[in-house]
Amino acid sequence: MLDLKFIREHSEQVARALETRGGAELVKKLLALDSDRRRLLKEVEDLKAEHNRATKAMAREYPGGAIPGGLREQMRSKSDRIKELDGTVGAVEREIESLLLQLPNLPHSSVPVGGAEASQEVRRWGSPRRFGFTPKPHWEVGEGLGILDFERAAKLAKSRFVVLSGAGARLERALVQFMLDLHTREHGYREVWVPHLVNVETMIGTGQLPKFEEQLFKTLEPEGERSLYLIPTAEVPVTCLHGDEILKEQELPKRYVAFTPCYRREAGAAGQDTRGMIRQHQFDKVELVKLAPPATSYDELESMVANAEEVLKRLELPYRVVLLATGDTGFASAKTYDLEVWLPGQGKYREISSCSNCEAFQARRVRIRYRPSAGGKAEFVHTLNGSGLAVGRTLIAILENNQEADGSVMIPPALRMYMDGLERITPGL
Repeated sequence: MLDLKFIREHSEQVARALETRGGAELVKKLLALDSDRRRLLKEVEDLKAEHNRATKAMAREYPGGAIPGGLREQMRSKSDRIKELDGTVGAVEREIESLLLQLPNLPHSSVPVGGAEASQEVRRWGSPRRFGFTPKPHWEVGEGLGILDFERAAKLAKSRFVVLSGAGARLERALVQFMLDLHTREHGYREVWVPHLVNVETMIGTGQLPKFEEQLFKTLEPEGERSLYLIPTAEVPVTCLHGDEILKEQELPKRYVAFTPCYRREAGAAGQDTRGMIRQHQFDKVELVKLAPPATSYDELESMVANAEEVLKRLELPYRVVLLATGDTGFASAKTYDLEVWLPGQGKYREISSCSNCEAFQARRVRIRYRPSAGGKAEFVHTLNGSGLAVGRTLIAILENNQEADGSVMIPPALRMYMDGLERITPGL
């Protein structure tokens, strides 16, 4: 959430910054409502002051309480008008709050302006493998090995689910363990295990609501009709761990890693990636989250990207890093890098991680602050998040990049210790 005072004082700057993010018109509506609110507040305050003066004057003039009927009616009329205005102010403030929740974050000055075509490739690592045969997409590789089953998954639920079995299930588990070990043992993250169902306030806090309501799965409790939402990413509960807290600057940065399933309706993705595991309703992810002081948050973003890259390097998967343009940056993010892994079965790079600095946007919603060590008032932390990595897409990349002509798949050396030394997946494993 953006600060209303900042928007008011820098209205033209904010409107320009949000032109490619769909927020410029909302800024105009917000400023008009804010102007109405301040006008109404002044009228209420003036009426209350006038009412108080009149009450004191009548107490002096009519000490016995024998106030003439006409004056009583005037006072009652003023009281009624004050109540009416208070109600109007409350309604306007609720509308302002609703608009603030719909405004996207301001992009960082280093972010290129424009749509997806303006995004900039920062670097590449590794070279795509030269195959002596035509590489297959992962769904053909996995089905040929008998480790991916989309038909039975659809029978159990619906499309966009998968059943992993045998070496496929083991590979998924090995990837999770490998990523968690790397981030906790070498990168200094603290592992947390969090609820997969969260309340409305938590979803609002990280910017999932109201913006992405149609993308979410939610439950309904019989008693009280309260909704709990299935998390679309561990970013949601982990970022909110310290909601309504004031941390010490010496405690920062806090670095967390969490493994969870993620649940997304993909309501806006009709017809996209309908085959395979690229876009699923349920998928696993190892998520990285940081809380940092503003002065060092962009250093923390760069190190988070490096941490996610290290997973791909250890698995020997070619990838590239892309700095997203303003129109392609996520709702809550001020700056985002995408890591895109090479998929030979599709002949292109596909996103496998997004690492973002949300600055104070989420912290203001969740009310996470810190007390500077030099003293002074508490300030909002900056929150950062990134995939370290999306497990299913990493499995896809291994199947496609490590496939052999006979249909088998070589397991990256870094994972073999997690699979009892297994070097190759063949049918029946």
